[in-house]
Amino acid sequence: MPLVFQRIAFGIVSEINWRVMSAEPTLFASHLPPLADRVRPRNLTEFIGQEHLVGDRKILQHLVEKKKLFSLILWGPPGTGKTTLARIIAHSSGSAFHEISAVSSGVKDLREVIRRGHSNREMGQSTILFIDEIHRFSKSQQDALLHAVEEGVIIIIGATTENPSFEVIGPLLSRCRVLRLNSLSDSALDTILTRVFENDILLQKAELKLPAAVRDRLIKSAGGDARKMLNALEVAFNLIGGRGMITMDILNEALQSRAQLYDKAGDYHYDTISAFIKSVRGSDPDAAIYWLTVMLEGGEQPEFIARRLIILASEDIGNADPQSLTLAMSGFQAVHTIGMPEAAIVLAQVTTYLASAPKSNASHSALLAAQQTVAQSGTPSVPLHLRNAPTQLMKDQGYGKNYIYPHDHEGHFVQETYLPDDVKTVFYQPTNQGYDKFIRQRLQELWPERYAK
Repeated sequence: MPLVFQRIAFGIVSEINWRVMSAEPTLFASHLPPLADRVRPRNLTEFIGQEHLVGDRKILQHLVEKKKLFSLILWGPPGTGKTTLARIIAHSSGSAFHEISAVSSGVKDLREVIRRGHSNREMGQSTILFIDEIHRFSKSQQDALLHAVEEGVIIIIGATTENPSFEVIGPLLSRCRVLRLNSLSDSALDTILTRVFENDILLQKAELKLPAAVRDRLIKSAGGDARKMLNALEVAFNLIGGRGMITMDILNEALQSRAQLYDKAGDYHYDTISAFIKSVRGSDPDAAIYWLTVMLEGGEQPEFIARRLIILASEDIGNADPQSLTLAMSGFQAVHTIGMPEAAIVLAQVTTYLASAPKSNASHSALLAAQQTVAQSGTPSVPLHLRNAPTQLMKDQGYGKNYIYPHDHEGHFVQETYLPDDVKTVFYQPTNQGYDKFIRQRLQELWPERYAK
């Protein structure tokens, strides 16, 4: 830009800033971006949270400093910085940046970005395509991306609240590095809040008071979601006209007004899915159906709910009712096949069955205990009698020697040692709930020294 035009532009921006700073706090609020966008960090120095990714010598710090770009999928809850990190990476690398939403974009949009990517590459510039909610892309959309990513025409950064292994096709997933983002801590949210009051063009001038108790309530109500916290603050700010004290009543009103807006097009409502899961786990089918209805009426994807029910069937019911997992899997397939609105009937059936079923987390607890043991002691050698012996050399070395075949014995069982010698932990402890009780009684008969009656 010629110097004269730079000076004119600078003068215009300065005039706008002077007018905003000298006006009433809410005068220009309707013409400004939302608070969460106004205070979005511009570089990693300003970014708060996710220290395991952006801290000193961490992967994103290295990526930004060295400008060695590669495709990423940022996986984490709402309001944890996925979009912000994508923009920081693009800006720091000098790449052309295109941003689309999987909800509203199609293959035609992708082809246009790919076309621009080819042009940019001829001029020596990288092209980053940021795809919000990449888990909502269809297989055909993902296939359209694959060759461009393979050839280096574009670098994709996908953002998702869903486990990408469920919805991103294998070939595309294998070409991306998946980075997990965590919910922000209360300390991180408090720091963000402080910076917002210091740096936002409206809040700097506002005669605003936020008592400590109200501030603490605002932070805790966000549940690790910075955008949710800032949206609630902005609503409260507008409710009092941009000046005065935000009382607990005002904050509660702001939080209520936000809670009524179930996010249909963007991030999932984690509070509601949490209430749903806890209701099923707590064996309350009425509460479970209520929260299921809240989600469906809000536009929640039925497949998202069905996947949660599959996890719940193993994690919270397990072998107390083994049929639960089969029903949950069948329910997912039915939901995927027929779609809404009839899929709601299937979800209601699976939800009420799982909520009414006996509960046991014994399988999950056994897995956690075994993982802890392996993490602490490492992976020991497999006992010789349990090893496979496909060759004569292995047989000569004792592989498979003295192994006793259970089916040759009465009851198809024989006392044998299957664990390494130094592992004595009893990982699996079935409960006395449902079919779990039968399993426990059988194990007490087979392994009386482990499972005391």
